[in-house]
Amino acid sequence: MGAAPTLETARLTLRPFRESDLDAQAAIMRDPETMRYLGAAPQSREETWRRMLAAPGLWTMLGYGYWAVERRADGRFLGQIGFADYKRDVAPSIEGIPEMGWIFASDAGGHGYAAEACAAAIAWAEDALDAGEYTAIIAPDNARSIRLAERLGFGERQEVLYRGEPILIFRRPVRSRRVPATGGR
Repeated sequence: MGAAPTLETARLTLRPFRESDLDAQAAIMRDPETMRYLGAAPQSREETWRRMLAAPGLWTMLGYGYWAVERRADGRFLGQIGFADYKRDVAPSIEGIPEMGWIFASDAGGHGYAAEACAAAIAWAEDALDAGEYTAIIAPDNARSIRLAERLGFGERQEVLYRGEPILIFRRPVRSRRVPATGGR
């Protein structure tokens, strides 16, 4: 697979990143409140650009990755959602397991956009990937993301250290596999 497929929900489009997303994504990545949960300092426009450039590489190398999320009604860029394998140095290892993540603009919170986008991404993954489970790592004080993960079926959680800081690893088993149609009789 070379590029992210485009997915549509009732209110959102999940699509490959575009160069024109840079300023909206940079605004999100500059927000100290957003970055506090990612264990990082606010990012510059240049750092954001480099992060955006990684998205197509995930799709090329892994067959999955991150989508840009935009609101269908007005085309507003809201954030990003997707899966990755960052080869994190964490025990127990989550290497080789698609790790789900999401980052949305602060003012997009409370409208159900993240839940809607995550549900679409999970549905795509359960059809397209041969994974037995998915993981998500979330800062212990990120109550909003913890609630979302639990609503999405990420049940099992374990506190571990990542880069010297506590982090929660959530796990979600694959719920269903569609059986391919066999065609005619």
